[in-house]
Amino acid sequence: MAFGQPHRHFRLIDSTNARARELAEAGAPHGTVVTADEQTAGRGRRGRVWTAPAGKGLLYSAILRPLDERHLLLPLSVPLAVCEAAEALRPGIECAIKWPNDVWLEERKLAGVLIEARMPGQDRPATKAEQSDGWAVIGVGLNLTIERDEFPPDLRDTAVSLFGALEGSRESPRRGLAKRPRQGDPRRKAAPNFTAEGGDGPSARRLPTPATTAKILSCHIGRWVDAGAEEILAAWRSRDALRGREVAWDGGAGTADGIDDSGDLLVRGVGGERFVLGAGEVHLRL
Repeated sequence: MAFGQPHRHFRLIDSTNARARELAEAGAPHGTVVTADEQTAGRGRRGRVWTAPAGKGLLYSAILRPLDERHLLLPLSVPLAVCEAAEALRPGIECAIKWPNDVWLEERKLAGVLIEARMPGQDRPATKAEQSDGWAVIGVGLNLTIERDEFPPDLRDTAVSLFGALEGSRESPRRGLAKRPRQGDPRRKAAPNFTAEGGDGPSARRLPTPATTAKILSCHIGRWVDAGAEEILAAWRSRDALRGREVAWDGGAGTADGIDDSGDLLVRGVGGERFVLGAGEVHLRL
């Protein structure tokens, strides 16, 4: 499924997800993308605020329609697309996914995903024309060139940019960071590679702009939305940053033990009991 056309870009907006929802409700076609240089009311999961200095992050929302049973693993496939887009933009890095949908680089948050969906008849009885036309808004915030001191103080030790200086990254072993897909993986050939090299020589390449990043991300989202369940689950598990780590949630603690085939988190309790946690019911603490 292709994404990226039509593409609406704003210098300043309240929220790309909010605007994309308005467009979806008004009948905007599949593949519509909304981006912005800056947003004043960007949101992450659980009502958190997502901020980025103007022009230093990708603020991206895309409309998927129709939404049906083929897209049950959409919350897993979108972070995979973000990982591969980031690795195409900066070859040599390895991204991982912190359940349910944060993208990590060097154990710090590089990107977040927020998916909002409406199935036919959710708010009112669906008309005959609407019965097969549910939709989803795929929201992605990807830090591109934000320097450490530009993050809010409470995020400076936990967030990172794709092209920000990585010298502040933790020196502890990169536990939980899985290997990237093999270089022979055909998915890695579809998007162009860019380098973060500077300089004034004729061979120097400029950093990719948010507009370029949006095109590459759209390419990868399009492929992963079409992927089968087995491929999505295998790829997500290969990037699982939590497996084997101690986690706590509202009401318990244990060791993360991967995900089930629905994308819910599996946790082993202290006594060996197994818990299944849904993304909407827990707040993890590492």
